[in-house]
Amino acid sequence: MNSSVSNEVQALYQQLVDAWNNRSACAMANLFTEEGESIGFDGSHSIGREEIFSHLKPIFEDHPTATYVSKVKSVRFLGSDIAMVRAIAGMVPPGQSDLNPKVNTHHTLVVVSNEGNWRIQLFQNTPAQFHGRPELVEQMTEELRELLK
Repeated sequence: MNSSVSNEVQALYQQLVDAWNNRSACAMANLFTEEGESIGFDGSHSIGREEIFSHLKPIFEDHPTATYVSKVKSVRFLGSDIAMVRAIAGMVPPGQSDLNPKVNTHHTLVVVSNEGNWRIQLFQNTPAQFHGRPELVEQMTEELRELLK
């Protein structure tokens, strides 16, 4: 795939991160296909824009959510109209300026294009706790901390 299409796919991921950081359930849900799926950090599973919105709205209304700091690690095209994005992300708790390594995560997205309009089919947010391997937690945290500078 050409780099402009890869940039469009990466921009879609950045819109997802921005919508979270702006605490906008509507903006996040609208990035998904009509039947898109979201699997949250805690394992919660939402299917469809309406359900994704309904899941996120009370989170943003009732909890001071942390801000994502993220880095795209790869974009792999599985066809001309489907791609997989893999990213790492950390979170800066409200009122703080550093990452909380306990909530580092891997983000995986499957995105599809319908007539040049990229949307998220699947977003999975998987904790990156690396049980028994604290050096990997620290390595990821340091990689993300570079983005805070």
